Amino acid sequence: MAAVTKPSPAMKPQPVPRLENGDHLTREEFERRYHADPSLKKAELIDGVVYMPSPVRHTKHSHQHFLIINWLGHYTAATPGVQGGDNGTVRLDLACEVQPDGYLLILPLAGGQARIDDDGYVVGAPDLAAEVTASSISYDLHEKLRAYQRNGVKEYVVWRVEDRVIDWFVLRADHFELLPVSTVYHSEVFPGLWLDHQALIAGDLAKVFQVLQQGLDDPEHAAFVQRLQQTMITLR
Repeated sequence: MAAVTKPSPAMKPQPVPRLENGDHLTREEFERRYHADPSLKKAELIDGVVYMPSPVRHTKHSHQHFLIINWLGHYTAATPGVQGGDNGTVRLDLACEVQPDGYLLILPLAGGQARIDDDGYVVGAPDLAAEVTASSISYDLHEKLRAYQRNGVKEYVVWRVEDRVIDWFVLRADHFELLPVSTVYHSEVFPGLWLDHQALIAGDLAKVFQVLQQGLDDPEHAAFVQRLQQTMITLR
């Protein structure tokens, strides 16, 4: 009888190390570890460092996230050529892979700056990113803000839940500028995307929709939709 050859240790597949908060990884290694752990719900790579948020509370994140997604979704329903996402993976650059709480992008066929790769991920900067965070000390307003700024996210909306404030940043000359607080914020990238931030903070979604509809009825929104449609016809 022939001797049975046992596989050498080198032949055995090596286990994939667990993804840990604070790890310093390449984007390739980050994705390898992320995909190897099906229990993971959210992890982000920002400038080569892994960030893994703590469990999500309804009162300080989940409910606010739900309201923002409703606001953005209502806008996309009226704006062909624009799509949104909820916690989707965005491959910003080789050192940054994030999952914004919400985002809007102009589709590539409509002239947008981001693209969708063969794996179905967003590659490059969405035109608008939105995050829900506890306060101004969060990495959303520091490391992530700098990553968004460097990669060309045009607008960045941050809801600081504990501070009861919504910050709206606009990219100008490669630098984010904070818009002055206004009763109603008007997007500079997405005409018609209006936000009554006090209504959103109060959870008054009906008032949020009412003000947004005023923006959608504005002639600038109709002109924006027409430009998107003309671009899509040209690029086909």
